[in-house]
Amino acid sequence: MYQPNLFAGKTILVTGGGSGIGKAIAKQYLQLGATVFIASRKLEKLENALTELGQIGDCRYLELNIRDVESIKAAAQNIKEQTGRLDVLVNNAGGQFPSAAELIAPKGWNAVIETNLTGTWLMSQTFAMEFFMPQKEGVIVNIIANIVRGFPGMAHTGAARAGVDNLTKTLAVEWAPYHIRLNAIAPGIIKSTGLDQYPPDLLKGLESKIPMKRLGGTDEVAHLALFLSSPLSNYITGQTIYVDGGQSLWGDVWEVPDFEPKEKI
Repeated sequence: MYQPNLFAGKTILVTGGGSGIGKAIAKQYLQLGATVFIASRKLEKLENALTELGQIGDCRYLELNIRDVESIKAAAQNIKEQTGRLDVLVNNAGGQFPSAAELIAPKGWNAVIETNLTGTWLMSQTFAMEFFMPQKEGVIVNIIANIVRGFPGMAHTGAARAGVDNLTKTLAVEWAPYHIRLNAIAPGIIKSTGLDQYPPDLLKGLESKIPMKRLGGTDEVAHLALFLSSPLSNYITGQTIYVDGGQSLWGDVWEVPDFEPKEKI
């Protein structure tokens, strides 16, 4: 669909790029000529991903904790020293766990909010100020979740991702004078390593509850990330686009549990 050199000369940073959706996004940028930095807190995951991605193109990795300002600043300096610029930031890193709302302890709540919302904010602010504002151009793509009708069973991440949705809109307006575009992608249920943490019973029969009767693929999310960071979308900013097979429009995917709470997790 795209010219092989569409992102030639461009530098991309993909957080959570060592697996799942992030890895698929990194792979597609590499196939189109970009220099790609994948980032994660887990060095082993990055090294394993680099074994595959490095055969496709110029892929490099950074150990990065998106909840730590000093770690983020160090990553920005590392990229400056290696390539001198950054063109696209993909905020993909995140994490959550399924739980009834009344069982979410403050520690669990804060961990999810700090990762999914605060981490995205810190990354966006730092890399905008270090690269995009001085360059007078840049693109940020935020990977969130299907939160249009709430997120029963994961109130913490629903709140965090809704915050990123609003942050995307707000920054798209504030940073438009710098020619910085921000958009968000809201994946539905994607068949990836991200599903490994969920109990099999929770995932049973999900395909039948999605209008398109199947789970999504990581490449289908990656295709949209490429479009939103390419010149083909130069007049699109502040939008959240759902990649969910119609899930956000119809049907109850998660069963609402019927039990008495016993203890917080």
